[in-house]
Amino acid sequence: MPKVPKATTYFIRSLLSITDNIVEDRIVHPHNVVIHDGDDPYVVVAADKGTATVSDVANALALERNFWLGDAFASGGSNGYDHKAMGITARGAWISVQRHFREMGIDVQTDPITVAGVGDMSGDVFGNGMLLSKTIRLIAAFDHRHIFIDPNPDPATSWAERQRLFELPRSSWDDYDRKLLSKGGGIYARSEKTIKLSPQARDALGIESEVTDPSTLMSAILKSAVDLLWFGGIGTYVKASTQSNADVGDPANDAIRVDGLELRARALGEGANLAVTQAGRIEFAEKGGRINTDFIDNSAGVDCSDNEVNIKIPLNRQMRDGRLTLAKRNALLVKMTEDVAEMVLEDNRLQTLALSVAESRGVRALPGHVRTIELLEASGRLDRKVEGLQSSEELLRRKQESRGLTRPELAVVLSMSKLALQEAAETLKLADDKTVERELFEAFPAPMRKAHADAIRAHRLRNEILATRVANRLVNRLGPSVALDMTEEEGASLAQVVSAFLVTEQLLDLPKLWAQIEKAALPEAVRVELFAIAADSVRAHLSDILRSVGDEASVTALSKLLERGVHKISAAATKLLRAEVRNEAEARRERLVSLGASEDIVGGLVRLFELDGVFGIAALAARKKMDELALTRAYTRLGEALGVDWAHQQIARFVPGDQWERLLTANLARDFEQLRIDFLARLRSKDPETAVDEWIAHQGPRLEQFRNLIDRARTEGSVSAPMLAQIAAQARILLAR
Repeated sequence: MPKVPKATTYFIRSLLSITDNIVEDRIVHPHNVVIHDGDDPYVVVAADKGTATVSDVANALALERNFWLGDAFASGGSNGYDHKAMGITARGAWISVQRHFREMGIDVQTDPITVAGVGDMSGDVFGNGMLLSKTIRLIAAFDHRHIFIDPNPDPATSWAERQRLFELPRSSWDDYDRKLLSKGGGIYARSEKTIKLSPQARDALGIESEVTDPSTLMSAILKSAVDLLWFGGIGTYVKASTQSNADVGDPANDAIRVDGLELRARALGEGANLAVTQAGRIEFAEKGGRINTDFIDNSAGVDCSDNEVNIKIPLNRQMRDGRLTLAKRNALLVKMTEDVAEMVLEDNRLQTLALSVAESRGVRALPGHVRTIELLEASGRLDRKVEGLQSSEELLRRKQESRGLTRPELAVVLSMSKLALQEAAETLKLADDKTVERELFEAFPAPMRKAHADAIRAHRLRNEILATRVANRLVNRLGPSVALDMTEEEGASLAQVVSAFLVTEQLLDLPKLWAQIEKAALPEAVRVELFAIAADSVRAHLSDILRSVGDEASVTALSKLLERGVHKISAAATKLLRAEVRNEAEARRERLVSLGASEDIVGGLVRLFELDGVFGIAALAARKKMDELALTRAYTRLGEALGVDWAHQQIARFVPGDQWERLLTANLARDFEQLRIDFLARLRSKDPETAVDEWIAHQGPRLEQFRNLIDRARTEGSVSAPMLAQIAAQARILLAR
């Protein structure tokens, strides 16, 4: 066993001594420990420093005690995934950087960008990060020993030298070949009392004084007008102007620290933990800077560890059963290294894309986002003070300035929403649902799916893995507030929202549409807009399901109930459209074409809109054992007779002023569909078309009066929530006759 401080081994042994174990598939409580909570055998550790050595020690202790996780107890050991060798944390953070600049029309892999940062080339995140593009022009950086300045670097030459330092054991900036520095460059020890700067260095960093001290110089580096500020070193270097250094709690960097308002970089990559306070992030974002949070940017390291543990659990089970040798398992782990990396980086890519889609909604989404914060706070998941979120009143005031939440704020809402959804999804026991089985296998690298299928199916964490994947995808694709919004709008549970999402995704083939949007050659702003349009349509379909199926939450049961009707109506949808809907669909088509979307994408998005209401009709047809197309034609005829399609379309354009108006308009959006479904459900005839025609014939004067109300609303010039509510109320009264 490698040597580590005794305190470390004592600590690890203590953890194991009070943790439940699994022996022959039974929970075994620790000896002489009083159990006050439920069974919980799942505990893993992750070393922050000296990962491989400490992880090996932890795993040896776990094996010594026959702990069920074996060497999955501590990730990143000798027989695990080496984060620095993979460069996984830096690669994940670089995904964030690529998105920031892609949305500014810059490809950081081919277009030169100026960079300043904190760290050195021997560091995992800084070193790996500064090798991820050969067009990086690193102007300046500092670590705890030296300050590096290269005012006008040659990208190719400086990249090669950085790579040499990265491969040099325990290198520092002092090892950089000074002959390769551009004119006016230099490397200075932080211990120097004064530093004389060249004109080139002063110009690059925006410093007027010829002589300065190290602290002032490092502050100037942080405030330099570069494209990217890249953090890979330990410490908190940026706060908000409203915060004191004492608020930050990192006295070692008090003399260096700057305010978010003072940053002049265009974007910030937070590969290190807490390089910027949350208030500092928000301040920088509010002045136009591109920034996420540390737990978004550097999440790939933790994600990689999670994947390692999840992979080792079934493989270790097979070793215990004698089906797999240690040598073959280790060889398989090595073989799957890049597969694991790709899975992790895909998580980063989709999460940063989700933030961009949420941010693009701006002030329109503000009431929903604020209400989601309130719901998360009420559930005890979110502490506004800890997360740096203002009161609801202060956040809603941003509407007056046409501002929504910033990316750092959205990152908090996004992550907390995922946790809430994951917990809800676990109650569904998705691993027992055959419809979702494929999802479990997709959580593992392709090389182990077939050979170790039985072990994957028997995975002790299969429900948790599935819940995590589904929660991630729902929030990434639909936004951080949709699921919690629907618990209020539809009176549904989060678990029901998850089931409705999985059914919608499956029956409308949403993965195909998402893939088409992702692969299309489009400006990034257009791609983000297309994803937002898709999310709005999918949200409407989720509401349709939740209103149509009662308390049913089984994905398989819902699919069985709805599949036949959805496919049958979908095949004939174009012929069944009402005039108002057809006109709106054509307007949407023209808009999408003008954005540059391909015919496949245009067709997919328009079809999502055209099928609005399909789940309600399919559910009714299944329950009443009626022909789906006849029911759809009756539904269409009723809509044309009433003329409510116009009012329904207005809601999609309506921007709610507050949370109550949001709830009202959300309910109205479904009411204009649901009141017709309710009417058809009351029909006793097996011929709904004839029954609707007879009703229309008997309601001539009342129908004319109602259509006059619609015509009056159309000529008003502006649409209000009370106007739409009155139309819905009158329609329901009319249909009750």
